[in-house]
Amino acid sequence: MITISLRPVGRNWGTISFASTLYLCPILDLLLAEIPAKLQAELRLGLQEALVNAAKHGNNLDPSKTVVVRFSLIDNQYWWVISDQGQGFIPASTNDDEPTDYLPPDESENGRGLCLLHQIFDQVEWNRKGTELRLCKEMENRPRLSLRR
Repeated sequence: MITISLRPVGRNWGTISFASTLYLCPILDLLLAEIPAKLQAELRLGLQEALVNAAKHGNNLDPSKTVVVRFSLIDNQYWWVISDQGQGFIPASTNDDEPTDYLPPDESENGRGLCLLHQIFDQVEWNRKGTELRLCKEMENRPRLSLRR
């Protein structure tokens, strides 16, 4: 079951919630509907990783638990806030902003998605409990007309 609340007039945020599943194509299609075509493939990959993590690792694919995604375009930034009903997740963090710092050891079977998220999105932040992920992609500034002749 998918519940959708698109951005009502005068409000900035839309919401999509769905039972924990890995069938994410319709969810991703809805979340990317207003995204420029040149960014869709990259953002689809990043959002899919984040949604899989919420459904699989957060909610253990329990169909009685939901994943909620709030989304918005604010000024020059696309935002997605993804929440699950799991126990929480505290990622290892470093003071260095290099995405490869989030790569797990070679023998690890999980964890490469964090590196991917940090490469695709401009901001990647979890709440204190680790059940909510905030992702931001900044749009390139629109080209300004030159006043020079």
